[in-house]
Amino acid sequence: MDLTVVTYVVYLVISVGLTVWVARTLSTNGRVFLADVLQGNEKLADAVNHLLVVGFYLVNLGFVALYLKAADTVSDTRGLLEALSVKIGVVLLVLGVMHLGNVYVLNKIRRRGIMEREQLPPVAPQGWTRPAAPGV
Repeated sequence: MDLTVVTYVVYLVISVGLTVWVARTLSTNGRVFLADVLQGNEKLADAVNHLLVVGFYLVNLGFVALYLKAADTVSDTRGLLEALSVKIGVVLLVLGVMHLGNVYVLNKIRRRGIMEREQLPPVAPQGWTRPAAPGV
């Protein structure tokens, strides 16, 4: 079997495995964060979480598929390891950037929600006070 094909297979197995692991980790741990962002609405948090995971899979697996082609033919074990390290390194960087982007956006949404909650007075007004007389 050609070493280039072996490189493709190993790259796909590792990249798809990493993508699934990261998506599951983000989904499990991100659900609590989403529930807080969405002010305790569990159904909405689950729905948004599922949509984010689907989008995450589509983008990352699409990138993995597009990045499959090797520039050069792999002729020895050294070339195989070098090609894999570059490809998997790029996939890891893309996964990390996507994760940080998601956290950044969700944090902005969370901060906006906190600011909106802080604008409401903790106790409803109970009456009016008269303004002070002029010159007093």
